[in-house]
Amino acid sequence: MKKQPSAILIVDDDSRNIFALNLVLKSKGFRCLSATDGVSGLKMISEKLEIGVVLLDMMMPEMDGYECIAAIRQLPERGNMPVIAVTAQAMPGDREKCLAAGANDYISKPVNVDVLVGILTNYL
Repeated sequence: MKKQPSAILIVDDDSRNIFALNLVLKSKGFRCLSATDGVSGLKMISEKLEIGVVLLDMMMPEMDGYECIAAIRQLPERGNMPVIAVTAQAMPGDREKCLAAGANDYISKPVNVDVLVGILTNYL
């Protein structure tokens, strides 16, 4: 896969998840940035125009993914940014709840890399 022009922002409070996703996605030719919470993720989205899609952990302290999606949707000129919800919960109804909250797509942990790459290529 050739290098993508837009960066992926990985927002997750677990540095191990950020490390693993960065490693895998970079090996597939994607550019990645990361944030460890929703507040810093929102700041990066506002400041870094090269971000083309957000991989957003839904269960984070302080500002969870649902609150973060709502805040992203309120950003002038960035409110339509694709957001991929990522959750370890994988409970019945999670996908529907994430999509209803404004996520464009959903994937559960452990992440299937081939599925994730397919999702990301739809948005970048």
